Amino acid sequence: MSTTRRQLLTALLAGGLSPELLALGLPADGFAAHAPELAPLRGLAGQDLAADRTVIEGRLPPGLRGTLFRNGPGLMSRGEERYRHWFDGDGFVQAWSLADGQARHQGRFVQTEKFRAEQAAGRFLLPAFGTAIPAQRPVRGPDSLNVANTSVLLQGDALYALWEGGSAYALDPKTLQTRGVKTWAPELRGMPFSAHPKVAPDGTVWNFGSYNGRLVVYEIDAAGAIKRHTLLDVRSPAMLHDFAVSQHHLVFLLAPIGMDAAALRAGSSMIDAMRWAGEQPTRVLVVDKADFTRCRIFEMPAAQVFHFGNAWDDGGLLRVDYVQSAALPEFNQAAQQIMRGERTSRDVSTPRVLEIDLARGRLSVAQRSEAVEFPVVDPRVVTQRHRFVWYPTAIDTGPRWGFNGLMRLDIESGARERFSFGADTVVEEHVMVPRPGSTREGEGWLVGTGYDVRRQRSFLSVFDALRLSDGPIGRAWLPYWVPYGFHGRFYAA
Repeated sequence: MSTTRRQLLTALLAGGLSPELLALGLPADGFAAHAPELAPLRGLAGQDLAADRTVIEGRLPPGLRGTLFRNGPGLMSRGEERYRHWFDGDGFVQAWSLADGQARHQGRFVQTEKFRAEQAAGRFLLPAFGTAIPAQRPVRGPDSLNVANTSVLLQGDALYALWEGGSAYALDPKTLQTRGVKTWAPELRGMPFSAHPKVAPDGTVWNFGSYNGRLVVYEIDAAGAIKRHTLLDVRSPAMLHDFAVSQHHLVFLLAPIGMDAAALRAGSSMIDAMRWAGEQPTRVLVVDKADFTRCRIFEMPAAQVFHFGNAWDDGGLLRVDYVQSAALPEFNQAAQQIMRGERTSRDVSTPRVLEIDLARGRLSVAQRSEAVEFPVVDPRVVTQRHRFVWYPTAIDTGPRWGFNGLMRLDIESGARERFSFGADTVVEEHVMVPRPGSTREGEGWLVGTGYDVRRQRSFLSVFDALRLSDGPIGRAWLPYWVPYGFHGRFYAA
């Protein structure tokens, strides 16, 4: 065992952090003296991390074998410069490998063109989504700015690091070594490939990209070959993060977000140049999966939606479950505050179910009041009628930022089940992993990550997905912390 690893393990078991370990990049009091739960948002300095062994609390189920891949912003500053918005950080992909009751961890930065150039220079060289930085390198297209920092997708022997504004970056799923930009077809070179592809139970991948007010829509087979694609001229908003897919339809909620071109030309960041028109409706775009040219548009009151749970067709009704967040100006203000180490006022994002009567053109929305985000469903019911949705949730957190618990919602009965880690934990997205051989929806595990504020360490937790209130079956503790991420997927061994 190396000296550094021995120090890390000793600190983990002792419950403290030495000055030497703090020098390795662990959070110091200076950044978040008044909000220690925000300390991971300081980010890393560009280093990769690895732990061959983790400390197991409880047990990891022997049937849980595979890898949880996660992605998120990992590098937030260079020299004296710091990004202003959480979405800007360079992509840091993690792999939690689980087998035989043990867990291994590795994390590597995606070696995008931008990351390599700025690592060599030791400073920022290119504009970011939410930070105005004068370009000091040619910007030839979206991939010149690609940070590959939002989610992942495994197809065949490639793991893709995804960012909604540009191409997917291919990685080696075993080593996380970057291979390069993925081009699905020659005519699609450089076209955006969003970070929220939907994978149907048969392996078909549906995705989109937003490009100059238009949408490119993709259908990709289970082997990774492009089957169909088209470009829809639908006046897509300046920000479109996610969508939903049912048996027969693709569903987009096009929020009233415009772009101030003059502000961009004057040097504003994209975020600061976006304009929210709350008096305008959110347009509901429904695309026929069998014929992409068959589109219908409905309207609903202005709503900002980042994440969907699922969608399904029920006769002439189309139902979509999602989480409605704060309007874009409030959301961006909060995302900038936390990057300064400041707690935000809690603008609650809440569960919703949209019902679209396709024949009559009528829409209705059912809503709840729980503070949630990052909805997930059993992967076996994607595009199908489902019963359960799982979320991170906030339960009696007081002034602290972030989610500290998990919730399972039964959308048929309205019943919920919750578990709280307490105020000293920040809970990230958890994904549902089916138990091998099971067929019942929800039968399996909920697997995800979190951060312990007092220990200043990150962990992976495993729950029985249908018994959340029992608490975690087990947790795997890292001998270090990792920055907060966005999204991930679990792939069985």
